[in-house]
Amino acid sequence: MQYNHEEENFPLTRFESMLKTNNVLFFDSEEFENIVNHYLENGKIALAKKAVKLGLEQHPSSTNLKLYRIEILIFENKLKEADVLLNDLYLLEPHNEEVYIQKANIYSKQEDHKMAVSLLETALELTEDDADIYSLIGMEYLFMEDFQNAKFNFMKCLEVDEEDYSALYNVIYCFDFLGQLDEAIDYLNMFLNKHPYCEVAWHQIGKQYFDLKEYEKALAAFDFAIISDDTFLGAYFEKGKVLEKLGRYNEAIENYQITLSLDDPTSFAYLRMGKCYQKLSCDDLALKYFNKTVHEDPLLDKGWLAITDFYLKKLDYQNALYYVNKAINIDGDNVLYWKRYAKINDKLKFYEEAERGYRKTLELGNYEMETWLTRSDILMYLGEFDASIANLEQAKEFYPEAAEIEFRLAGLNFEKGDNTTAFFHLDNALRIEPAYDIILEELFPGAYLQKGVREKINLAKKS
Repeated sequence: MQYNHEEENFPLTRFESMLKTNNVLFFDSEEFENIVNHYLENGKIALAKKAVKLGLEQHPSSTNLKLYRIEILIFENKLKEADVLLNDLYLLEPHNEEVYIQKANIYSKQEDHKMAVSLLETALELTEDDADIYSLIGMEYLFMEDFQNAKFNFMKCLEVDEEDYSALYNVIYCFDFLGQLDEAIDYLNMFLNKHPYCEVAWHQIGKQYFDLKEYEKALAAFDFAIISDDTFLGAYFEKGKVLEKLGRYNEAIENYQITLSLDDPTSFAYLRMGKCYQKLSCDDLALKYFNKTVHEDPLLDKGWLAITDFYLKKLDYQNALYYVNKAINIDGDNVLYWKRYAKINDKLKFYEEAERGYRKTLELGNYEMETWLTRSDILMYLGEFDASIANLEQAKEFYPEAAEIEFRLAGLNFEKGDNTTAFFHLDNALRIEPAYDIILEELFPGAYLQKGVREKINLAKKS
């Protein structure tokens, strides 16, 4: 039972007054149940426990209060104690579906989801509230990653309660995971035939069309979602994204502005507006909204990257470096920040800092070949041949058949005077792709002009 504000005041005030004064007041069992439920829904577990304890002292035979006690024990992971109490309760009320539901919760916590499903199916035979049980069974199948059965049970839930939008979201989640986009659209169309003003279904079918790049259909779906509920924030966001894809940037901005009027400002809306203004070549407005983005959410990497890229596009590397440094100070483990940091320093010819950036990028797990190669070239420019070779040898672990790596290893070893190793890598490079010999010509012209090297290259190109 939900309290409204006036109903809530009297029993809750009396109960909390009793806790403060230690005066024992009497409440009937239903009042205790409502008080406990209120505290649980508001996350006040300690007060819920006190209410259950006092409630059972006054009403020791109350099944519902016993079930609340068990629910709290399960929440606290005191599963053995909860199981003992459930077994006692089962002896008294073997046909109470809540006993099976709480028993299923215990098995679910123990990751025995098959047993949880079995118990919930028994509860389904006993209950008059099918929708909740179907939803719980669906969740257990999700835990088992059995998306087909999960989908079926969430659908059954919707057959009983068509307004259970969490079940509808879960149905679409299952379709998405199974890669069944067309089937998801068919299901949503069937659902909308019965419930034509369901804004959530229109929103979801719009997202499906968006993923399929059918933008006009997606746009129509989001329009219907807005017609069904003109305060539906998500529909305006998604409509804005579609309009961007269609190049209708002014209309996209209008939809993002509507979201700002419906709820508190979001960094996402500001970011998208900035991107739209950038597409419209309104640079001052673009920068204004990018700054609003990072002010609203300083930890949003896309915001900082948007400002950095804004200045990069204008070849203003000093400002770009300033903003990417601010981003790194906030999150020093963000690989996207370090990639920009390295490229900007490279443009500014701050090679030692650029090398540091590429090294950090690799340490954070970004193993793109371009990163390995650029770092190698910078190390070579700095005269650190051994470090450059070591870097390329690491790169070979990820790209064992890359001519770009082999030609560089050949050139570096020629520079060091290790001709045996150099020719070994040259042979590898020519076997993989002889046309990439331009790498050797540009980076190591001295080695390229050696007679033995030219002979090998010419022979490989002829064969």
